[in-house]
Amino acid sequence: MENIEAIISASLNEVHESRVRDSMLYSLTAGGKRIRPLLLFEVLKGYGKDESIGIPFARAIEMIHTYSLIHDDLPAMDNDDLRRGRPTNHIQFDEATAILAGDGLLTEAFHQISESREPADRVLRCVGILSEMAGPSGMIYGQCLDINESDQDTFEEIRRVHLYKTGCLLSAPLMMGAVLSGQGEEIVNAWHEVGNRIGLAFQIQDDILDVTATAEELGKSNSDSRNHKVTSVSLLGEEKARAMMKELYDESCIRIAGFRGFEASSLISMIRGIEARFR
Repeated sequence: MENIEAIISASLNEVHESRVRDSMLYSLTAGGKRIRPLLLFEVLKGYGKDESIGIPFARAIEMIHTYSLIHDDLPAMDNDDLRRGRPTNHIQFDEATAILAGDGLLTEAFHQISESREPADRVLRCVGILSEMAGPSGMIYGQCLDINESDQDTFEEIRRVHLYKTGCLLSAPLMMGAVLSGQGEEIVNAWHEVGNRIGLAFQIQDDILDVTATAEELGKSNSDSRNHKVTSVSLLGEEKARAMMKELYDESCIRIAGFRGFEASSLISMIRGIEARFR
């Protein structure tokens, strides 16, 4: 999808001007890889659908991802001061405004979806997917597990955190793309499994980068290393973590290539590009 930044930037045009709107825009338009909306567009493209039907859903998933980052950076959570090479939202504005900006993005996400003119049953299913993947049985559950570090003594426990905290919001665009393409529940669930693998690989990769890349290269603070947080690398060692990451990315690409009626080459190329970041 061309002009992804313009699509994201225009999503708050109808919101009343205020300090909170400025705060929302500050984080929403800060750049980043836009992996989640691009995954959605890639699934639509692979099924031969017009990518433009995914615009409201792509905006919604990026809003929810952005709100989660704003709240994750807060003093009560990771207490980070750098995100995407710029001061975090609560540093640039203030803590109260950052909280409201996150709340605003979460709420506005579902307003964006309501603007879709796709069949009502598909829109409703997408609402269900996004709310489940982002809510207390999805990403929020992962965040809850993450702040209880005393419960994270084994890789299986860390894996559980990653599957929910990261995997859910990477599964959501794949699943929604399948729904909007008219796929049945069995295929939608298969895309969920693909997203879980990508999410786990992505987070292991983040753990590796946290100890091998500088804050300037990452565009964010190396807070896990700084805070001596238990990670995939601290539990497995860097070599084993790298091997597991590669295996998960490989499995994801094999599964993507196996979907019937899906042109997989572009999405697989995207996944390989993610795998190669700061290798």
